[in-house]
Amino acid sequence: MYDEFYGLTGRPFQLTPDPRFYFESGTHRKALSYLGYGLAQGEGFIVITGEVGAGKSTLAAHLMASVDRQRLTAAQIVTSALDGEELIHVSARAFGLEVAGHDKATALAQIEAFLHHEAREGRRCLLVVDESQNLSVSALEELRMLSNFQLGAHPLLQILLLGQPEFRTLLQTSPELEQLRQRVIASHHLDAMEPSEIGAYIEHRLACVGWTGNPAFDQRVYADLAKATGGVPRRVNQIVNRLLLMGAVEQRQHIDAAMLQAVLTDLAGDGGLNAPAAVTPVPASEAPVVELPSAQAVVAQPVAAPTLDDAAWRAALAQRDEQIAELQQAIIELADMRPAAAEPVADPEILAQLEEANRRIAALAEAERRIASLETRTVEQEQAIRHTLTMLIEWIEAEDYQRAAA
Repeated sequence: MYDEFYGLTGRPFQLTPDPRFYFESGTHRKALSYLGYGLAQGEGFIVITGEVGAGKSTLAAHLMASVDRQRLTAAQIVTSALDGEELIHVSARAFGLEVAGHDKATALAQIEAFLHHEAREGRRCLLVVDESQNLSVSALEELRMLSNFQLGAHPLLQILLLGQPEFRTLLQTSPELEQLRQRVIASHHLDAMEPSEIGAYIEHRLACVGWTGNPAFDQRVYADLAKATGGVPRRVNQIVNRLLLMGAVEQRQHIDAAMLQAVLTDLAGDGGLNAPAAVTPVPASEAPVVELPSAQAVVAQPVAAPTLDDAAWRAALAQRDEQIAELQQAIIELADMRPAAAEPVADPEILAQLEEANRRIAALAEAERRIASLETRTVEQEQAIRHTLTMLIEWIEAEDYQRAAA
């Protein structure tokens, strides 16, 4: 409906993954870098995790749409609660193999024969497994066994695992997955988009379907959306979809913060908004009126704003700087030790150092997340203080006006 009203050629904020709308935010750019590094190794596992709606499936769709089919044969599966044997058959079907019956040995033999054929044709094989948090430990072990297929000294299958944060936790802590853990050559956790990226994200998706400025958006809409969604792409899509629908129904050419507030209220009432609590902005005109007994009372009992732990802030910055320095040194050492030939690295010591580098990268990402959280708290404190000062000024001005009138 709204696509016709605004002259768009499609629906830009659909919830299903579509590589046409891929937007390279900072965290997605990092993920692609890790994917590129991992794919260059040609073996083992690559792991990408993120919250629900963070864009993992869209990233995978972008990867599938951009691979060179002359050099890489890629297949993708979306898992439910599969056991090991079921996963083998699903993997075979993903590569276009028809397995008679439900015999696991036959399925494995056909997969191996297919991988050998692709290798002889000069193509590597990649299996993308989405929603990996649904897999049992036994199913993950079957995937590890699939990664054992080799032609001489060359691995035949590389596997990309996409999952929610609980999968990351399982992979890091389960003793039963130690062997698989040792084969992870690259990993990244997708964070939310930065507040400054929300406007660019929305306009990018609109531009993909012919948007030329109709409707126009207030800049405040982007800032309020960042707070209401936590920067999660799917939440942004959900809200902007409803926002444009409201604009079409009301025949509005300009989207403002009041319209966004109305959409957020509707979604909250419908139970359809799964967003962080206490993030919906309240317009100043709708702010509750606070009665202050006297100026003396205000001075004696100042409003207590939440305080920022300065020590925690400085500790997080120091930890980040230390980890950056360690990571840079590790990369330099690995570059010096890396052999000049294009053969995959097989030295256990180098692989162990690569694993340590990945762990440091994950720790660095966590430090950056903590710093971003502290920055968000700082902004919220400033907003609370400004709002309180505004109320005090209005009250004092009202008192002065009453005295002058008397």
